[in-house]
Amino acid sequence: MFWAGDRPAETLDTLRELGFRCGQIGIPGQLALDSRMTQDWKKALEQANFTVYTVFAAFEGESYADIPTVQRTVGFIPRVTREVRERRMLEVSDFAAHLSVPAIATHVGFIPEDTSHPDYFAVREMVRRVCDHAVSHQQTFALETGQERASVLLDFLLDVNRRNLGINFDPANMILYGTGDPIESLVVVGQHVVSVHCKDGDWPPPEVPGALGAERPLGQGSVDLKAFLAGLKKIGYKGPLTIERETHDKDQRLRDLKEGRQLLEELKES
Repeated sequence: MFWAGDRPAETLDTLRELGFRCGQIGIPGQLALDSRMTQDWKKALEQANFTVYTVFAAFEGESYADIPTVQRTVGFIPRVTREVRERRMLEVSDFAAHLSVPAIATHVGFIPEDTSHPDYFAVREMVRRVCDHAVSHQQTFALETGQERASVLLDFLLDVNRRNLGINFDPANMILYGTGDPIESLVVVGQHVVSVHCKDGDWPPPEVPGALGAERPLGQGSVDLKAFLAGLKKIGYKGPLTIERETHDKDQRLRDLKEGRQLLEELKES
């Protein structure tokens, strides 16, 4: 997974040098998706012969400092930002359509377990509207895992009741948020998984209430990658394996992406 910016050709050249030919593109909340940006990315992707299969939306004002902060700021849950974030999500869908990308995705935030909660109802209707817009572009809309238990996410997905709604499964997020064993969770939601993140991390420290776990380079955290790949095979998943690394150290991130790719290739052959 990589993030869009105003130097698409340079970004794609770097990824190709690492051996990547496809991936998910993240859209920062502050990035202007105007006609120039859209055309620049479309041209760069065509020239690099690079395939993007999901456009992932982030939003201005989001923070992943700790679990309470995520609850307050991330996704569709914060009431004050819902309207602007819905418009942004539709804009991301249109951007993806111009790039001929068949899927969009995001974190919707902590879905309330109480289905009578007003936030649950509001977010459900918002997701329905995004799905209905995405289907006009023949797109799927994928919800990222991790901020709620797999059973809660599954119940929500079924309640939304849209055929183009799916799940982007991130095993590390289940660990980072302490919401369940990722391999067991994959079984719960497996038939709805349309894309995945290959990411690693450790469980939250029990002595620090509200803390998130720590993300790690692939293969260095608590995710059983071999079991994860076996689980994907068992549910019939045949899509790309997207490596996600969230460190802000660019050089470290590139090294970890390269090493993660090598690790996945070794595990697939074993």
